[in-house]
Amino acid sequence: MAIYHLSIKIISRGKGKSAVAAAAYRAGDKITNDYDGITHDYTRKGGVVHTEILLPDHAPREYSDRSVLWNAVEQIEKNKNAQLAREIELALPVELSAGQNLTLVREYCQRHFVSAGMYADVCIHDKNDGNPHAHIMLTMRPIEQNGKWGAKSKKEYILDNNGERIVLKSGEFKTRKICTVDWNDQNKAEEWRSAWADAVNAALGNENHSVRVDHRSYERQGIEQIPTVHLGVAALQMEKRGIATERGDLNRAVQITNTQLRQLRARIKKCKDWLYSQPLTGAPSLMDMMNSIAGGKNLETRWKKIADLKTRSKVLVFLQENNITDVPTLSDKITQLYQSQYDLANSIKKEERRISTLNQHLAQVDILRRHKTVYSKYKSLDPKKHGAFFDKHSDEILAYQSASKYLKEHLNGYDKIPDKSWLTERDKLLAQRYAHVEEYYKLRDEVASVEALHRSAESMMRAVPISEKEQINTHIQSDR
Repeated sequence: MAIYHLSIKIISRGKGKSAVAAAAYRAGDKITNDYDGITHDYTRKGGVVHTEILLPDHAPREYSDRSVLWNAVEQIEKNKNAQLAREIELALPVELSAGQNLTLVREYCQRHFVSAGMYADVCIHDKNDGNPHAHIMLTMRPIEQNGKWGAKSKKEYILDNNGERIVLKSGEFKTRKICTVDWNDQNKAEEWRSAWADAVNAALGNENHSVRVDHRSYERQGIEQIPTVHLGVAALQMEKRGIATERGDLNRAVQITNTQLRQLRARIKKCKDWLYSQPLTGAPSLMDMMNSIAGGKNLETRWKKIADLKTRSKVLVFLQENNITDVPTLSDKITQLYQSQYDLANSIKKEERRISTLNQHLAQVDILRRHKTVYSKYKSLDPKKHGAFFDKHSDEILAYQSASKYLKEHLNGYDKIPDKSWLTERDKLLAQRYAHVEEYYKLRDEVASVEALHRSAESMMRAVPISEKEQINTHIQSDR
């Protein structure tokens, strides 16, 4: 089924990245970086089904060559911490054909990036593993109408109240940085994310597919649901072969929790709707409902009678513990149950989300440590021997690089990987979650007691003739 995924990353020289290396890897190409002289050869990489470069109308045609384009970017960016490119990764809907997905990506890039003056290097990957996706590398610097690279920003003098330039102690004039393009605005990311969801849904609709995607989180959508984690290619293949994985187990647990939360909320709402739909006349009182439970009528076996007596006992305890003596107080209790379920669900959702995130962090730490020896050996080899070693250990090397990249992006200011802090936080959250689960079970038992009263009332109303129902008007009316 189609899923929504759009991630945005910056390829920065300050983080040790190279636009040439990134472009070569995503395209499965071989390119030499003129900036540092390193040749990046990924021609053995599989799963690359399409590559192309989309250019603005006024761009030099030679930039349709991947090597020329990204070497030009490396050359124009002089700073050691320069931002070289922006990468957008998109999940493609499996319901569409390869040709339909290509058209979808092209039109999206043309409308939102190329028309704004960016160069778009598009690479589509599909290993027939149910995870087709596209990598789009975008230039960060505008191109002028004459085909020359433009400036990313310019300085503007700050003036005083008299319109004069302000002189600093250093003797220089006070200035501020003005971006020449709005591509780095935070609002752009939300705009691009929303536009991709719209584009995917339009394409699915055109092909008469009913499934739709949404770029918003469940919380923003108002959906009472915990998000599952992305399995990744390796875990997905293992799950397809019937091999349980840690992420798969986590997703199954999340799905069970989501189902339970939805069912409980639906049960409470049903009780609430039932109570507020009762007529002012002809409805049984709270005492009538209690007396009806285990009354012995139409009970087929002795065991059935015993079971109903147990139900009566539980309902009685529920009423006593909550000081429920009439229908209004029962109504208040149901309203309280509704709110408690909402608050409890929110707490569990927040805990599950954070536990899920911490599990992902810790899983990447484990991958990093398992493959560190192989990766260290790979880095220590003569570059001429890299190819043969990579062919033999590509899975370990790529896994290490992916884990390293992931962890660097999630350090949140830490100098080193805070795995012990993550473990401590996860254990604390697990304890909180278990406590909330206990609250959930208590809440579920209380809902069961209300449902028993509901069933009793419905049974009584079905058994009483219409003429008699009209005469029973004192209990519920006096309660209200």
